[in-house]
Amino acid sequence: MTTEAMIQPSTADSHAHRALALIAQHRLVTTNQIHQMLTPNTPPRKIHKELAPLREEGLIAHTVLGGSHRLQAHFLTPAGAQAVQDWPELRGRAATVIQSPAAARLRAAHTLTGVRAHLAFLADARVRGDEYEPLDWVPEVTHRLPDTGGEDRLIADAVLHYTIAQPRRRQYRAFVEIDRATMSSERLARKLISYARFHDYTPQPARRGTVADQGASMLAWQRFYPRFPRVLFVLTGAARPTLANRITDLRHMAADHDLVTRLGTSVPLGATVLEDLEAEGPHAKIWTPLTGDREPRGWTEL
Repeated sequence: MTTEAMIQPSTADSHAHRALALIAQHRLVTTNQIHQMLTPNTPPRKIHKELAPLREEGLIAHTVLGGSHRLQAHFLTPAGAQAVQDWPELRGRAATVIQSPAAARLRAAHTLTGVRAHLAFLADARVRGDEYEPLDWVPEVTHRLPDTGGEDRLIADAVLHYTIAQPRRRQYRAFVEIDRATMSSERLARKLISYARFHDYTPQPARRGTVADQGASMLAWQRFYPRFPRVLFVLTGAARPTLANRITDLRHMAADHDLVTRLGTSVPLGATVLEDLEAEGPHAKIWTPLTGDREPRGWTEL
């Protein structure tokens, strides 16, 4: 066999490919956030060299956020969305195209706050040696609900997939809700009812003998997850007493609503403050359980 015949193409994606995938998955990401996800051990300026060709080829655009740091946040163009539509790492998810820099700025606060929470999990996983990658946080995951309550969809702000490697290999999944104190506390707590409805939802059977009918007795969530994901609330955007009150209201919903109480008997539910998550990491005792005692614990101990 000749040396030439032994030469094989690399199995690794380029940094530019990975950067475009990250922007597609997370919808809107700042330059610094891409650096933290993609090349955290290199000088930050190097990420600009990876993004420049994507911008020149018309695959991404950016908006400049207000504030003293004038952060750039990047998003897909229509050409970028078309480029990634068949990529295996994004299969099953339609890429979101933000139509203009102005539209990007309007959605920046919520989207980028979610990425901040993701980065806290990512940094902690790297230190611990756990398996959690930049694409293991999937934003805006939608599931159908029975429409009897006037709401026929559950939209989770994100679903994360996390594997602890040591001392015993264990896989975790979580629905994550990002709360910036922009909605009423009651409306936030009602999200628990949506999760409880999804937990109990069995789709109506189709015609007898069809493939859909064969799986009709299966709970809806079992079509997507081997175990119902835990539900995590990450709060920010208000003073500590206000955030503490919002967590208390979540606990009241878990105690007072029969459907949510039943959910809490089999699904871990917890809440924390984003700034604590970033400062101490998700495995620190920063999560308040929404059922039982209020003793703070790590997210896998809820």
